[in-house]
Amino acid sequence: MTDYLAFDGHTALISSNLLAVARHLKQHQESGNLTPVLIFDEDTGRQMDIDISGSDKDLLARFDEDSANDSGSEAAKPGKRGRPKLGVVGREVTLLPRHWKWLDSQRGGASGTLRRLIDQARKQSSQADEVRNAQDSTNRFISAIAGDLPGFEDATRALYSGNEAAFKEQVKHWPKDVRKQALKFASGAF
Repeated sequence: MTDYLAFDGHTALISSNLLAVARHLKQHQESGNLTPVLIFDEDTGRQMDIDISGSDKDLLARFDEDSANDSGSEAAKPGKRGRPKLGVVGREVTLLPRHWKWLDSQRGGASGTLRRLIDQARKQSSQADEVRNAQDSTNRFISAIAGDLPGFEDATRALYSGNEAAFKEQVKHWPKDVRKQALKFASGAF
């Protein structure tokens, strides 16, 4: 389950599931706090907007993950290719005739061969992918919330050059909550 993080300026408000964040933001707004709040996906660092209008029942219907997962994911809708009950949705892959010829001659056919090739590539590049994902998540977060803070550009350069000491030096004077979250995102980047 993905957690989300809400910031009011440079102060962290809550880190929880989307329903809890929505409820907290609704209470925050109803108590007279009208400053813009930034919400981030804690896995990807992506900033997002959510609709907190309506009653608590409306929020529950909109953000309760259990009810959302039960009622009609894209794969469970009728008429989809693949094996939707197994979580397999057919997609189109465009290959040249020589690629199809080679795939058809492989053990397990085209689908099995593609799955094996992808798994092999994932294993070989997993560490580099983890570093790149941590760098990108950190960059998304700090660009949105710390772009105007001193040392932002140098912190970004240090992040992508893999210089952990320089990154920590640049963020050490940032507001506590921003610094803490930036270091958390960046933990896998070095």
